[in-house]
Amino acid sequence: MIHKKLHSPILVLATLFLLLQSCDKKPIINPKKEKNLAEIDRLIDLGDQYLEKVNYDSAYYYHNKAKSLCDVKTDNTRIIYSLARMSEIQQNQGDYSGSETTAIEALPFVNETMDPSYESSIYNLLGVVYLKLFDYDNSLYYYKKGLNLKIDETRKLKIQHNIAVVYMAKHDYNQAIQILLPLTLKKEVINDPAPYSKALDNLGFSYFKVGNPKGIDYLNQALKIKEKLKDDWGIAASYLHLTQYYKPTNPKLANVYARLAFEKATKVNNIDDRLEALALLIQSSSGNQSKFYSEKYIHLNDSINRVRQNARNQFAKIKYDSKKEKEENLLLKNQKSENLLELEIQKNKNLLLRFLIAIGILSTIFLYYFLKAINKKEKIQTSYETETRIAKKLHDELANDVFQTIAFAETQDLASAQNKETLLNNLDTIYTRTRNISKENSAIETGENFVPNLKEMMARFNTSEINILINGLDDFNWTLLENTKKITIYRVLQELLVNMKKHSKCSLVAISFKKEENFLHINYSDNGLGASLNEINFKNGLQNVENRILAQNGTITFDTKSNKGFKVSFSIPI
Repeated sequence: MIHKKLHSPILVLATLFLLLQSCDKKPIINPKKEKNLAEIDRLIDLGDQYLEKVNYDSAYYYHNKAKSLCDVKTDNTRIIYSLARMSEIQQNQGDYSGSETTAIEALPFVNETMDPSYESSIYNLLGVVYLKLFDYDNSLYYYKKGLNLKIDETRKLKIQHNIAVVYMAKHDYNQAIQILLPLTLKKEVINDPAPYSKALDNLGFSYFKVGNPKGIDYLNQALKIKEKLKDDWGIAASYLHLTQYYKPTNPKLANVYARLAFEKATKVNNIDDRLEALALLIQSSSGNQSKFYSEKYIHLNDSINRVRQNARNQFAKIKYDSKKEKEENLLLKNQKSENLLELEIQKNKNLLLRFLIAIGILSTIFLYYFLKAINKKEKIQTSYETETRIAKKLHDELANDVFQTIAFAETQDLASAQNKETLLNNLDTIYTRTRNISKENSAIETGENFVPNLKEMMARFNTSEINILINGLDDFNWTLLENTKKITIYRVLQELLVNMKKHSKCSLVAISFKKEENFLHINYSDNGLGASLNEINFKNGLQNVENRILAQNGTITFDTKSNKGFKVSFSIPI
């Protein structure tokens, strides 16, 4: 799904970094625990070193290990520090749900005797993660909790900026302006060029959104400061805002700024800005160029989803392995103590029997944890596969509807009753499609039940008004096709039938399957309203059908005219 990104998360993470740096990681050491605390601090330092090198796996591992060695009664500050670092790492890798869980895990360790900067860092983390999860009420709640703490003025100003960004995400730009305008007049902000330029940039964008002509002056001023600082990350953000500014009035200049934004975001490896820049390039381009950017967007989005999925798997495994290691070490330690006690009390009595019993206990424990680990891994894998499938479905089928709704909301006068009704209808359509995806997005059987399931899916569209004829389905040897191609055929036919039901108003649908040489040819036709070629390019999500076929090295042809039915022919290599 294409979602407009506001550029505060970078500032938020920078703020979090400063807050964490200011936290005193090394409180007064109890002499009796000096050796253990020295090891914990060594692990924390290692974790920080790897984090500075952007080696997230190792940084997460060492902070998790340090946390596991801490005493929950006396080492609260160290526990909070490591949990905050772990949550920050998960945010950087796109694991927002995991980041939320890790940050919340730190809340019970917060107490009134410690430096409030520890508590503030956790609230900032939760503010960021809920903003990323589009839970704006919770994001504001935790930012305001941090703002009410006894922290220095500089930190409070940065939190106020983050609150303004949440209001921008909610499209409440007037509220954002009320916060940002006073911030740009504060000497603490003015004297620090980096946050000052970000505040100016967001203020200019908010002015633009409410139709105030002062917006472009602030946007240009912010860009000049960022260029002077050579802040490529911030420059990319300014280019994206300028693209949005010029898009309605100067599409050519908007396209130029979108390309500049993509180049800067690529240079600093900012995935989110690269995706937004590509989305804007798709909107401001046409023909083959638009198709090129669309394919690039899909490829990049799929790649980052895979990377973030692997990161979530890795973080879950590190936590699980650490917990298992701690439990096993404790178990072995207790077992050793028991064995020593038994040997002391019952010297030279039934040594062989006790040995066999000990082996039996250890074998049972090992088998228990081994089976438990396998079961948990299978559950995690199943959950992740389901999430990935649903994410792809949402991207492929809802992105266009959501984008059009956003564009409508941005460009139309919502005070008009007719426009408001149109917007509500669009949102209701999106809600209905989302609910249908939830119901339909079950696993596709690609084995011996594939053909029966495919028939059942097509039969669901057969009603008293619509008659669906199927020819050649049972004549083809489906074992010749790879599972991914079966899934593609299933999804393409499903999308064509959904499109038919929504738009065609036909009474007859014919679908035929035929093998010729090394290709399976499938023809779809109906006697409905049809559509012009221009309508096919821009409506009903049929671009997704073409993308699916091309991804399998297949070919697809649309043959249709208004009021003369709709025909699609596509071929999949065997």
